[in-house]
Amino acid sequence: MNQTALTEMRWRRLDGRTIEGDIVEAVARTLVREKAAGHRLKVCIGTDSQVRGKSVEFATVIVFLREKSGGFMYIANYKSVQKMSIRERMILEVGRSVEIAYALCNLLDEHKVELEVHADINTDPSFASNTALKEAMGYILGMGFVFKAKPDAFASSACADKVC
Repeated sequence: MNQTALTEMRWRRLDGRTIEGDIVEAVARTLVREKAAGHRLKVCIGTDSQVRGKSVEFATVIVFLREKSGGFMYIANYKSVQKMSIRERMILEVGRSVEIAYALCNLLDEHKVELEVHADINTDPSFASNTALKEAMGYILGMGFVFKAKPDAFASSACADKVC
């Protein structure tokens, strides 16, 4: 996904309300609003996918966690008709999460907001998704982000999973 594709993604809230404009600008407005309300935030980004017939449906989420006060998320859904292995799909999920994290990292640093990238990959070798664990971990850590995998990767394995 290039920068143009990133800005063309359609983002929404869980209740279905569309997030207007560029996602980076929307996140900036959110950070200012939440800070003004006295909230300390952490942001977790994750992607999940589901194979449905001949297509793969993806959901990427930006989860805003308010310290001791709940949270909320922004969601982008998209489809691919490209046939891919489980390993390829896991790496594509991670790649999409990293691209969003990369687009937001300077903004989050500026506002002193902690960032984690969550991968919907199981650390147990008996699960198929484990085939991509080392690559995903290397990619995320190599980009300088905090990496979380199952069972700690709630942004991808719980939040994105529910909206995929």
